[in-house]
Amino acid sequence: MSNSLYDTLGVSQSATPDEIKKAYRRLARKYHPDINKESGAEEKFKEINAAYEILSDEQKRNQYDRYGDSMFGGQNFHDFANQQGGANLDEILRSIFGGGGMGGGFSGFSGGFGMPDLDVNARITVPFTVSILGGKHSVNYNGQNFDVKIPAGIKDGEKLRIRGKGKNFQGNSGDLLLSVSVAKSPEYEREGNDLEKVIDIPLKIALFGGKIKVETLHKEVTLKIAQNTKNNQRFRLKEYGVVDRRTQVKGDMYLKANIVLPKLEELDGDLRTIMEEKLPQ
Repeated sequence: MSNSLYDTLGVSQSATPDEIKKAYRRLARKYHPDINKESGAEEKFKEINAAYEILSDEQKRNQYDRYGDSMFGGQNFHDFANQQGGANLDEILRSIFGGGGMGGGFSGFSGGFGMPDLDVNARITVPFTVSILGGKHSVNYNGQNFDVKIPAGIKDGEKLRIRGKGKNFQGNSGDLLLSVSVAKSPEYEREGNDLEKVIDIPLKIALFGGKIKVETLHKEVTLKIAQNTKNNQRFRLKEYGVVDRRTQVKGDMYLKANIVLPKLEELDGDLRTIMEEKLPQ
């Protein structure tokens, strides 16, 4: 029985999975097309990948050990592949072993010495408050449920890399790249690292001054309102905005005044009469 696949990797037929993996990595590094520009290096690289695809899979290895090169019409794998009319190695292996072949073909291999690109992309939507303050967000991906840490101040469209949650290939795992969408808030608008919120101010306080309590994302604050506050006037709360992920400096919060007029029918009769008579046109 020929040992052509074992010969390709330079290991014995009794080689352990670890020995096979080490031999594969050494040869893949040597013949990778991005490194080895010699004629025939790319074909050798593909042959090494094909040999490892078979010998690293227990079921395929057992099948090859049983039938040897008779699976390739009595030829070694290299000669067999060269007679397949340009078919790629993934299609050849699929025709021999059935199933999914190499799960994406050699065209999916990146510059990582024969490893495919195992990273995957997904999108999540996080609540506005979590995007500002940070926290955990539950993710359901590929049948798995897990929490990811959302850093405070993350912006809409930014990406998070979750290690080890990508595709798996021959004992290696890629990463999950999450594109983050931030849900809209009914209360706040974000501009850079600043926040804006509309606050209701009763007419009496707007005219004569006073204090009101305002809930922010960080805590409740007491805001002093000056006399003759106008509609849409803005108040600044320093460092009550969003933390900058790079500098760790916080933005500000701007409170926009919405003067609330009392309902005419709820006013005292005498006050209504006086206002009607005395208020300027």
